Amino acid sequence: MRALVGDEHEFVCKEEIHLTVLKTSLFFSGDGFSAYDSKGELVFRVESYGPDTRDRDELILMDPHGRCLLTVRRKRPSLHQRWEGFRGERMDGQKPIFSVRRSSIIGRSDVTVEVYGSPVPEYLVVEGSFIHRCCTVYNAAKIPVAEIRRKVDTSTHVTLGKDVFSLSVKAGFDVAFTMGVILVLDQITGDGDGDAEVEAVNVQGHQAPQEQK
Repeated sequence: MRALVGDEHEFVCKEEIHLTVLKTSLFFSGDGFSAYDSKGELVFRVESYGPDTRDRDELILMDPHGRCLLTVRRKRPSLHQRWEGFRGERMDGQKPIFSVRRSSIIGRSDVTVEVYGSPVPEYLVVEGSFIHRCCTVYNAAKIPVAEIRRKVDTSTHVTLGKDVFSLSVKAGFDVAFTMGVILVLDQITGDGDGDAEVEAVNVQGHQAPQEQK
């Protein structure tokens, strides 16, 4: 996969990596996500992610030093909860590099990802349940490129709560882009839908298509 976030191939994995992602409560300021590598070092963080509607409509993915890597923003009005992703800190007039929306197709429980901007369109499919922290991202050749799983305590073999989960990203895939998709999935599945599944998501690079009514 080509680099979508950062400089050159800054976040395209040279080898498979495993991150532990922690989601904090949504009831206090400074809430969000933190992602750590296998050495326990902070890799990504998301803050200012609280109960206020304005805060929830725009989330910023940062590196450990606070550098803005990616902004995801809910597009309003939108019948299908469309979210857009922007490289760095979003500026007025800036075009998104991808968009994510809930599918209008009834009965779909997978997530479809379409990435443009290369000579040959890239298609990805996310199968499983993000709510239950058990889903896999597949490329067009049906090869897994990223996985989300419940975190298991290695010392006690106890499965931890859903606010702590594992993210595995294969070599050649953009891990920061994957984190951006996770932020949107979390918003869609947690936006008043209880334990309902995400039906489908379309992610595309560059200019988004016109909104479907």
